[in-house]
Amino acid sequence: MKKKVIFEGAAIAIITPFTEDLKKIDYDKFEKIINYQIENGTDAIVVCGTTGEGSTLSNAEHIEAMKFCVDVAAKRVPIIAGTGSNDTFYAVELSNDAEKAGVDGLLMVTPYYNKTSQSGLIEHYNYIADRVSAPIILYNVPSRTGMSIKPETYYELAKHERIVAAKEACGNLSEIAKTAALCGDSLTLYSGNDDQILPIMSLGGKGVISVLSHIVPNVAHNIVSKFLSGDFEDAKNLQLQYLDLCNALFCDVNPIPVKEALNMMGWNVGRCRMPLGQMSEAQKSYLYSVLKKHNLVKEQ
Repeated sequence: MKKKVIFEGAAIAIITPFTEDLKKIDYDKFEKIINYQIENGTDAIVVCGTTGEGSTLSNAEHIEAMKFCVDVAAKRVPIIAGTGSNDTFYAVELSNDAEKAGVDGLLMVTPYYNKTSQSGLIEHYNYIADRVSAPIILYNVPSRTGMSIKPETYYELAKHERIVAAKEACGNLSEIAKTAALCGDSLTLYSGNDDQILPIMSLGGKGVISVLSHIVPNVAHNIVSKFLSGDFEDAKNLQLQYLDLCNALFCDVNPIPVKEALNMMGWNVGRCRMPLGQMSEAQKSYLYSVLKKHNLVKEQ
């Protein structure tokens, strides 16, 4: 079953900037980031995901941030909202709120902490898909959730008309290849790891949901667009040229390093909400050195 593709290219898993006391979202800064991303090649925006600290947003903040992003983007790029939960009923409720806000798609992480079996995953996702109208991107990130979606489970889930894609951050290219072979056009694949954009696209993937895009949105966009246009050599060179930056942005728990990098670049987006803490001085020095190598920061 061939389904509509929500986007091709590089979507930013956008941060949520907070005020200095961390108690409110800094919407002035948020608007500047959204506009900067769209103006510099980002192909879609994922709001309230892992990088957006969705797990520490209140329900009201979650809904408000989704609507704000939709309004600022004003149909220039698709907006995808992180609405996954380990509570199936709450995932439906939040997804319906996201649909009312006008999003173009839903990003659904697997249940975490309580987790579930593969058959439980099928029941969980189909229950949600039956109660929403927006297309769903499944999100497989076992390093965060403690569980993984198996290729055979993807095959069953892809039978649902509203389950259209997967963000794959399991890191196991053999499993991803098997998923691609089983699902074909019934499931669009996106890389969930910036260092694996090209490997996943070589298996038929259509792009990436990216952290790297915060720092060099044009680069993330070009890696994908060059590959899709057949310019494999330039795409490969870009992937390898920025591999060190991809790694530096994950030298601590995401999104701690990317917020620190943006601060080093003068964006002043603040820090992460607790329990995410501050980077060590050694980590900051390493991150700064990589940014400096790519001419992304001024001399301190």
